[in-house]
Amino acid sequence: MELLLRRQYFKEGTNSALFINGYFICFMIELPWKDNKKEVSCIPEGEYVLKPRFSDRFREHLQVVSVPDRSLILIHPANHSKEELKGCLAPVSQLVGVGKGLSSRQAMQKLLSLCHQAFERKESVSLIIKSDNHEYYRTI
Repeated sequence: MELLLRRQYFKEGTNSALFINGYFICFMIELPWKDNKKEVSCIPEGEYVLKPRFSDRFREHLQVVSVPDRSLILIHPANHSKEELKGCLAPVSQLVGVGKGLSSRQAMQKLLSLCHQAFERKESVSLIIKSDNHEYYRTI
């Protein structure tokens, strides 16, 4: 299964829309692009494998595998990228600003449901990240 994340970069954060087979799933929020620096930047565009993961803190969530020069990049619930993320990605049901959203847990459950169906079918799940304009910042 392939998921496509279409990004828009802003100075204060990164907003994206996530699709499967052309159908919208949810929005995603991330930190701004800062040259892939650990804990302060979103991850580079590219194609990544997603794996299921569980922790006491986030419960069921996803891990983004093989991010260059980074480790333990997760997709987990968060509604404010600068306050709750350290390089990870967060699904949200609605965008309310740059790097800010609402109803992240609801969006996470929707994404997990789709991914777990693929995992149960023994399918790999990949995340393809592309920008709409290949520029790292847009002004609001």
